[in-house]
Amino acid sequence: MDIYEKVKAIVVDQLGVEEDDVTPTTTFQALDADSLDIVELIMALEEEFNIDIADEEVENIQTIDDIVKYIKDNQ
Repeated sequence: MDIYEKVKAIVVDQLGVEEDDVTPTTTFQALDADSLDIVELIMALEEEFNIDIADEEVENIQTIDDIVKYIKDNQ
């Protein structure tokens, strides 16, 4: 499973959204994720990919593709 597919599965699980609603250009706003949802999602991603995502970086992550790029650049 590639990084995008893993991220997508985690987003679907953490946010309780439909798989069809998650695309590379989907924003967290479009998924109705509040700040607590995003914190929990970031924690799950950090655990899955064994990385640390700084709070300053979280502000720059707006879409699913942003997450995938960040993970690829920081693994």
